[in-house]
Amino acid sequence: MSDSTWWTLAIAAVTGGTAVLASWVTSRGVTRAARIQAESTARAQRAERLRESRRTAYLDLIEQTHRMGELFWEISAVLRLPRSQARTATLGELHDREVAEYLRIRRCARVVELEGPAPAAVAALALQKATRPFHVAVTAELAGDTDRSDDFDAGFRPFWAALETFVDAAREAHQYG
Repeated sequence: MSDSTWWTLAIAAVTGGTAVLASWVTSRGVTRAARIQAESTARAQRAERLRESRRTAYLDLIEQTHRMGELFWEISAVLRLPRSQARTATLGELHDREVAEYLRIRRCARVVELEGPAPAAVAALALQKATRPFHVAVTAELAGDTDRSDDFDAGFRPFWAALETFVDAAREAHQYG
């Protein structure tokens, strides 16, 4: 073979090697970029699922709180009636509904506690505990204790304030969390 043939073969080998190397480097870069994009997309999807999950939990607790508030208004109206067997029977039925609604609000608060973040969870549990004065007053009334309607009505302001505190914490978590 002549020298020009060797040079041609050497240049072809270098060019081919360079092409293979360039292809390998490019494929690694594309693979790495695809992995980064996939991880970024997965993180964004997880964050969106968490955000929607929290939003649902927050809305369920708010809705349940309003249901409970409506029931408390019904109970308050019955407590204002003169004592009678019909009043006691109605109060007993409302007490049973209150217990059932409390179980729902407790479940909702626990879901918020699970979903977080901590400020929303703390506010949810405080809201759940704000139902206690109503329960204590109705239970005492059914046990024959003196008129507890004032004690019952005194629970409304802290109950609605606890809801407002929760809504603020939930809004903060939803917008910035």
